[in-house]
This record gives sequence, C-alpha cells and structure tokens, in this order.
Amino acid sequence: MKFIQWTLAVIGAIVLLVVAAGFLIPSTFLVQRSIEINAAPKKVYDLIVEPRRWKDWSVWTRRDPDMRITYSGPPFGMGAKWSWVSKTEGAGSMEFTRVEPDRVVEYALTFPEFNMRSTGALRMEPAGNATRVTWTNTGDVGGNPLKHYLVLMMDRMVGPDFEAGLANLKVLAEKQ
Repeated sequence: MKFIQWTLAVIGAIVLLVVAAGFLIPSTFLVQRSIEINAAPKKVYDLIVEPRRWKDWSVWTRRDPDMRITYSGPPFGMGAKWSWVSKTEGAGSMEFTRVEPDRVVEYALTFPEFNMRSTGALRMEPAGNATRVTWTNTGDVGGNPLKHYLVLMMDRMVGPDFEAGLANLKVLAEKQ
C-alpha cells in the first residue's frame, strides 16, 4: 500500500512540476525566416498578394494535393481570404489584413480546431538588384501552462516550412 501511495505522490509531484514550469515559459512565439530573391519586389509581391498563387510555392498545399481550398473576398490584396480542410495539414483560414504594394502583406491565421490564432507578414525590401523577403509569424498560445510548451517547439515545427516555402518562392520569382 505504501508503494502505491509513494508512486502516486511521485507522479503528482512530477505533474505539478511540469505545470509549474509551464508558467515560466512565455506564452508568445515568433517564427522568422528570410531569403534573398534575384527578382524585383513587384515580381515577388505578385506571387504573395494573391491567395490562389500560394499553391504554386507554399509547402502546405504541396504536402496535401487533395487539400480542399475555398477562396472568399477580393481575389487579391487586403481582405483576400482562403480557408482549407486537409487530412494532413488540418483546417484553417488566412486573411490578408494589411497590404502595401511591393513592400508587405500581413495576415491573420486561424486554426479553429486548436483554438489558435496568429498573425504574420511577408516583407519585401530591395537588396541591390535583389529582394530580401522576410516571413514572420507571431502568436500567443494563451494562459494554459501546458500549451506554453508549444512555444518551445514552434520554431522547429514551422521554421522549416517557411524555409521551404521561401525557397520555392525564390525559384518561381527568378524563373519569371
């Protein structure tokens, strides 16, 4: 009987420690990647500002060719929106919230099944004869200390997708 009590006490202490440590981890995350593309900002911008063009360079649609995508709002620019349902990538939506031609496209990203929302941007800056594109995504996982552990993994989970997407964008923009 003492063994069971001792085991339960140890398990309880570990759970308490994990939860308490979760409060020490920030609830916010930032993922950021950049690439230099040998093309004018306008060429790059045109591939980003239209949601239907994302399937040409985004890794998420390439990973699931059967992804169901629905477009709404204007075909490009601020207010352009698309939603998707995928067996491998989950369900979500993205809407452009601020657009500066040839400079920046900001978006709101929502994953309802995880009750998660984040914001992001693709910024284009001239770099000599090239364009430096920086892709960022920021969010807050909320007050649940167990979700704070997601923050520790977010860069490793999303960063490689940003790198691959930017590499695809580079190939596409430089080819045109």
